[in-house]
Amino acid sequence: MSSTSHPLDAALETHVARLEEQGTAKGAENVIVRVLAAEGDRGPRCLLEGQGDKLFLKMNSNSYLGLSAREELLHAEEEAARSFGSGPGAVRFISGTYRHHTELERRLAAFHGRESGMIFSAAYATVLGVLVPLVDRETTVISDELNHNCIINAMRLARPKEKMIYGHLEMAELRKSLAGGTGRRAILVTDGIFSMRGSHAPLREIVALAREHDARYEEGVTVVVDDSHGVGAFGRSGRGTEEYAGARGDVLVGTLGKAFGVNGGYVVGSAALTRFLRESAPTYIYSNPITVGECAAALASLDILESDEGPRRLDHLQEMTTRFAKGIVDIGWETIPGDHPVTPLMVRETEKTAALVEHLFDHGILATGLNYPVVPKGDQSIRFQINADHTARDIDEVLTAIEDFGG
Repeated sequence: MSSTSHPLDAALETHVARLEEQGTAKGAENVIVRVLAAEGDRGPRCLLEGQGDKLFLKMNSNSYLGLSAREELLHAEEEAARSFGSGPGAVRFISGTYRHHTELERRLAAFHGRESGMIFSAAYATVLGVLVPLVDRETTVISDELNHNCIINAMRLARPKEKMIYGHLEMAELRKSLAGGTGRRAILVTDGIFSMRGSHAPLREIVALAREHDARYEEGVTVVVDDSHGVGAFGRSGRGTEEYAGARGDVLVGTLGKAFGVNGGYVVGSAALTRFLRESAPTYIYSNPITVGECAAALASLDILESDEGPRRLDHLQEMTTRFAKGIVDIGWETIPGDHPVTPLMVRETEKTAALVEHLFDHGILATGLNYPVVPKGDQSIRFQINADHTARDIDEVLTAIEDFGG
């Protein structure tokens, strides 16, 4: 094979080099080579490629309930894989639908109190698969300015009649946008939990504003909530931002890859919605579903969450979140108050954020720095994510490392 590079390679290298100069490149990925189970008062640790026997504590995992290594999930996945194979072998409408898929869809719909549910390969694919078909050339789309990248890209792909962006959680701006739309239908889309900050959407006010303006649009206002970071980690029983806020959107997107500890995304809503999406969502129609084993593991995760253990894990998660947030403030740093286990440490400087992330790594702690343009200038931070398998010792270890860094 020739070693001569393609002319495009130079342009690509230049682009990445520019990101590195700006301090916004993701950089090399840490490769986990082994996971060690919790031991005594110490939570799980992992070993990284190139780091020898040094133990690392993950403080940047979406596995909020700490279920991914639970024996119930592992047994369910292995048993299903042995019975049905390691992969589905086809897309859903050909021969890729197994009883575990339909059972999980029924369970998710019931869990959220909806008529119907639908599984996608990932939450990102779910948002694309839901929003793009729902938006036509006569649709007004209204979105919070800090919505996730998947929502932003879905809006670009959908090419609606008009896009309106309101300031983060600014309900007066949202009201103005709803009053000014000229589409036949309106799609109002918001994150449930805003993943960079841990803040939550005021769904009661959002839904009330939508109902107030329904009559303005021939096909009404449809509220779409992407609660991927909320479901399983937020609300008294883990039903997410809707439960916490006491209000429900028309369409709810969730994920199996965060609190549930598995993989895949899903949407729940009316039977009419899922029937329409099965015929029109390209990321559903033309992509293989998650495996039967993953479905079985997700069902086991739901069983745990809906058992007596679910509230206990959620209580411990909240206790560790509170301990960490209070500790940050006590040692002189700033956070954004909230009840969600995403707990940002506000650094507000790019160079200092990078230095603190490196300091934590040196102390065996994995944490994620967020710099511009991922977050606005001045909001540079480290996003810590508390999990239910973190212990008080783990939390105190991280706080000690942060305190050692200084201000």
